Amino acid sequence: MPSNETVRRQRTLGGALGVAVLGAALVYHFFPRVFHVDPATLTAHRPTSGGFSPAGARRPARTPLNAELDAGPPLTLAPAAVIASRMERGNQHLPEQLSADTPAVQALLAQAGKALQAGKLVGSDDSAAVLYAKALHDKPDSRAAAQGLNQVRAQLVAQISQDIAVGDADSAQDLLGSLRELPDSAGDAAQLEQDLKTLASVRPMLAQAASLLQQGKADQPQGGSALDLYRQVQALDPQNAMAEQGIFQVQRAVLDRALAAVAQNDFVAADKALAEADTIRPGSRQLVDARNRVDGIRQQRAGGLLAQARSALDAGNLDLAQRLAGQAQALQPGLKGIDEFEQQLTNARLYASYKPGQVFSDRFVDLPGQTPAMVVIPTGSFQMGAPDGEDDRTEAETPRHGVTIAKGFAMARSAVTVGQFREFVRAAGYQPDSVGLGGASVYDERSGALRDDPRATWQDDYAGRPAQDDLPVVNVSWRDARAYADWLGQRTGKRYRLPSEAEFEYALRGGTQTRYWWGQRAPTSKVENLTGSGDRSPSGRRWSNAFPSYRDGYWGPAPVMSFAANPFGLYDIDGNVSEWTADCWHDNYVRAPVDGSAWLNPGCSVHVVRGGSWGSSPEQVRSAYRQGADGSVRSARVGFRVVREL
Repeated sequence: MPSNETVRRQRTLGGALGVAVLGAALVYHFFPRVFHVDPATLTAHRPTSGGFSPAGARRPARTPLNAELDAGPPLTLAPAAVIASRMERGNQHLPEQLSADTPAVQALLAQAGKALQAGKLVGSDDSAAVLYAKALHDKPDSRAAAQGLNQVRAQLVAQISQDIAVGDADSAQDLLGSLRELPDSAGDAAQLEQDLKTLASVRPMLAQAASLLQQGKADQPQGGSALDLYRQVQALDPQNAMAEQGIFQVQRAVLDRALAAVAQNDFVAADKALAEADTIRPGSRQLVDARNRVDGIRQQRAGGLLAQARSALDAGNLDLAQRLAGQAQALQPGLKGIDEFEQQLTNARLYASYKPGQVFSDRFVDLPGQTPAMVVIPTGSFQMGAPDGEDDRTEAETPRHGVTIAKGFAMARSAVTVGQFREFVRAAGYQPDSVGLGGASVYDERSGALRDDPRATWQDDYAGRPAQDDLPVVNVSWRDARAYADWLGQRTGKRYRLPSEAEFEYALRGGTQTRYWWGQRAPTSKVENLTGSGDRSPSGRRWSNAFPSYRDGYWGPAPVMSFAANPFGLYDIDGNVSEWTADCWHDNYVRAPVDGSAWLNPGCSVHVVRGGSWGSSPEQVRSAYRQGADGSVRSARVGFRVVREL
């Protein structure tokens, strides 16, 4: 047994080395066969032991765990109670106690427990090992005494393992001699002897790795770097703290490369370096800190690019705006505000910076006034025509075909009113066909049908009476409707026109594919001005073919926007009055355009009328229903609305 003075000098040297490594080490796990302790269970300070040194000699106290995470690699220590518990479960050489401990033995056990708690394991007459051994001598079947020796042995093993981890071979060898003197320690001693041999073999490798690290060969070249050597040391000695510290330094060098790349705005190289660092020590604190710094700079740079993109968009340079936004998105996927900007860019391309569903009116540039209220119709695709099996389907509504509206447009929220058309006639000096050609059709209450009236004009309502300004204008020809749209374009400098038939059906359906835009059957609420079984004419007439159990309160057109809007925000789109479209009439959809454009033929005289009216039967209100009429027709059931290109 070494002298107390020799042990004291060795313990002092070993303690100093332990302090140095504690400030630099990151992770250390105990002797694997014995200690596999979860770091979350660790106490703030390491239990002390005098080994075979005099009573009162102490090892350095352990730094608190949270401070170690901030300062660098810690040395992970388990509490003595945890170690003793592990050793007890691993050692079944406890005697079968036949009788209770005597008062004298109990006194020895109490004194030994205090020595164990104070860290006086061995080395003096009042050490825990000596006292437990004496108690066991006095009463060989004392389980408490045998258990106490197990705890002493466990803590010695822990201290030897730590010394090996920090490279203090002399101190480890000294304590190993003390361990051998304890009963049932042969297996632990043999393992620790093997660990000491491993320590001797890895020392030259650690020195070479440190030299490579100083030369800048942290992780490259592959096969000849400091990282490779540290990994080899860990393969031989998984608990080697110096190797762990070396890997810590290697990762720091790689992270420095990442930060240097960011300084040059090379985020690709920075991400590559971060990925390499993650393979070295996944999830380490310094990796998390470096990644947060890179992400912060990335976000700042991406935010600057997005700000430049917004400026380009405001200036109308859509291509530059898209390039800058693409760079920002590539730099930081999921950048806050990028989705909103992409929508703004899309709106600028498709909707002239309006938003789908937005309502606006253009002011006249050369005289007081403004256009009808317009609503922006979203782009999209739909199936035009009647599906197979739809009741009342006609050949004119076939073949059903896909149509894509790739460019947004705005459509008047309602049919053009009498007041709006009057403004046009006065300002333009225009003569409508009901005046120039003479007459229009009016509803005859006695017969219940429309009849020609040479005196009726656009200024009359469906029955030939002077019309109110908020009623939809009727008795207008296709030429009248187109003239009004052209006049709006002249007054605003924008492109106004009649809707194409495809645009009208797309807008009427409002994203639906059902028989009517509100569903498959008769409406259950007031959705449009339709022919309902509950409606009555002034003389008490009823419709012979009407929506059952429906009543809207009107016989003839109602003031515009008196009912519900469809999903696209359009009023009276399938009721009140049918409406002119730009298309020439064709008997079916064979070779019809699929891009939403109007289907025109030079010199055609018959045009398409879409949408139901106040006098249409239920089958004529279907979303797919279409009819043709000579462009000169002036009917009390037909009006129009306009489209504005974006």
